[in-house]
Amino acid sequence: MKVKVCGMKDLKNIQSISSLNIDYMGFIFYENSTRYTDKVPSVDLPDSIKKVGVFVNSTRTYIEEKIVQGIHIIQLHGNESPSFCKSIKKYNLPIIKAFGISDAFQWNSLEPYLNYVDYFLFDTKSPNYGGTGLTFNWSILNNYKYDKPYFLSGGLSLENIKSSLEIKDSRLAALDLNSKFEIYPGLKDSKQLEKALKILKNE
Repeated sequence: MKVKVCGMKDLKNIQSISSLNIDYMGFIFYENSTRYTDKVPSVDLPDSIKKVGVFVNSTRTYIEEKIVQGIHIIQLHGNESPSFCKSIKKYNLPIIKAFGISDAFQWNSLEPYLNYVDYFLFDTKSPNYGGTGLTFNWSILNNYKYDKPYFLSGGLSLENIKSSLEIKDSRLAALDLNSKFEIYPGLKDSKQLEKALKILKNE
């Protein structure tokens, strides 16, 4: 199981977490987030860790700025349209498109995005575009009918992370760890993350 640690912004904390066995590190470029950072931190990460830029209804120009700064993957976490996703394929970077999930989610709404994104990300539905620390009902994933791989986000913690391994779905590509592993917004608890990784990576 691959792991993404999202909402990083403190340089020393980034360096500390980069020594762990994770696959992706997310940087949130959304000013209304308590984990907002205005640039890709100038820290050398291991080649095995990909930098994910998280955007919420941003312009292509703003996304371009962060690509120049060194992100490897574009995550769109707002209300971006399929045509917008299509327009940023020209950057030749993997695209993750996030959706807030509730019991009423219309899975057919994903279909127009299939040709333009590389992954979906399923988070708990929120007017604030994530960061709630709440989980959604994972059994709803049984209604997901497409082949596109996805990240699972929303309230993952030491208390429920073992249960996530019970989701027997080959399309589940990665888990997105954020608020439940924080000392405060933007600062991750490396010891808590180490415990989670031992569970997920069978170390």
